[in-house]
Amino acid sequence: MFQKLEIRSLNEHDPEVIAQAFQKIGFGKRVSQYERYLAEQAAGTRICYVAALGNQFAGYVTVNWKSAYSGFAAKNIPEIQDLNVLPEFRRRGIGARLLDWAEEAASKRAAIVGIAVGLHPGYSSAQRLYIKKGYIPDGCGVWYRDRRVEEGMQAVFDDHLVLHLIKEVKTIA
Repeated sequence: MFQKLEIRSLNEHDPEVIAQAFQKIGFGKRVSQYERYLAEQAAGTRICYVAALGNQFAGYVTVNWKSAYSGFAAKNIPEIQDLNVLPEFRRRGIGARLLDWAEEAASKRAAIVGIAVGLHPGYSSAQRLYIKKGYIPDGCGVWYRDRRVEEGMQAVFDDHLVLHLIKEVKTIA
C-alpha cells in the first residue's frame, strides 16, 4: 500500500516522538535537542522540517540561519544541519525530499546554502546524496571540532571530522 509522505515544520508534539524513535535504534538523541530546535525555530534562528510516512515519524532536517562554522558565518551562508532518516525509511527518497525543502527555505534568504558531511564510512550515503544534489567542497579543507586540519596534523576519524560543502540555490525575490 502506498503511504503519502508529509513534510512539515517541527511542532510542540514532535520532540518526544523524535527522541523516542532514535532511542529505539540506539542513537542517544535527547528530547532537549528537539526542544532547543523548537525554541530556535520560534526565535527565527533555525527552521526544522519533519517527515512522516503515513502517521509514522520518518526523519527530519534543520536549517541554521547563523552557522557556527566560520566559513559560512563570514558569508552569511545558512547551513543545513542534522539531516536524519530512520533506517527503516531509508532508500525511499525521504532524505532527498527533506534536503529539497531545506534548500527551498534557504533560497528565500541566500544565494548559497552550506552543509557539512562526515568523512567516515557511516556517512557514505549522505556523501553520495550531497554530490548528486550538486554540492561541492567550499575550498576550506577538512575540519575537526571547528578547527581546520592542517597538513601534517592528526585528527580522530569520527563524526567530528567533516568537509563543508556549498551549493548555489535560486534566490526568490
